[in-house]
Amino acid sequence: MKVDLNGKIALVTGSAQGIGKAIALALAANGAAIVVNDLDAALGAETVKAVRALGSRASFIPADVSKREDVDRMVAAAESEFGAIDILVNNAGVNTPGPLRRDINEYDAAEWRRVMSVDLDGLFYCCRAASPGMVARKQGSIINIASVMGVVPIRRQSAFAAAKAAVINFSRSIALELAPHGIRANALVPGSILTQGTSALFYNPEQQKLAESLLSHIPLARPGTCEEIAHAALFLASPEASYITGTTLTVDGGWTAGFARDW
Repeated sequence: MKVDLNGKIALVTGSAQGIGKAIALALAANGAAIVVNDLDAALGAETVKAVRALGSRASFIPADVSKREDVDRMVAAAESEFGAIDILVNNAGVNTPGPLRRDINEYDAAEWRRVMSVDLDGLFYCCRAASPGMVARKQGSIINIASVMGVVPIRRQSAFAAAKAAVINFSRSIALELAPHGIRANALVPGSILTQGTSALFYNPEQQKLAESLLSHIPLARPGTCEEIAHAALFLASPEASYITGTTLTVDGGWTAGFARDW
């Protein structure tokens, strides 16, 4: 997919690897300059190098999105170096690791706050910091990465499910607020995506039963790729999506359409 993002500046949080990196590269390949954000400086530098190899400007700005002061500093530094933020992709996120997953009657309160502080508070901080500049220029696109788990229920991951469901409605709410200023805001909902972390699930013989169970929920019978999510983000950021705001674009292989089972 080719669109014209020449002259646009994109800030992509959590873009040192996985979905965030794929989005950063897709935007860069279509002309956007990229502000790479992450906590991992080494991997962040690799993303910057890959963006520059595509002929686009890039800079790495570390920040913990769960901390408002970090986010404010990051946005100020990005605006100082590049002049403006035209595209904000809120991709940074965490989930409760397997050993800590519990039913609600045993779920750790500190773990709940940890997930919420990144997946929901961090997204709010980024939108709050970047939107004034967009309002002043009467243009901008905000893409908030949610999850299929914000659409369908899941057990033992209540913090992640609650945060990602909130991301979807938060995106709709700010779309209403920002539309009069010419700014679009949308939520992007990935399904089961093949990343470095999930590769251990799908291609580990010891996890075969779990992988088969997960794939049984997906009509296309395979995990998605980071690049497939990046294509969706690229579309939402593009001029071709100029009349799309307040929507939820689900890229899940049919997961939320219903179980792919014969009855």
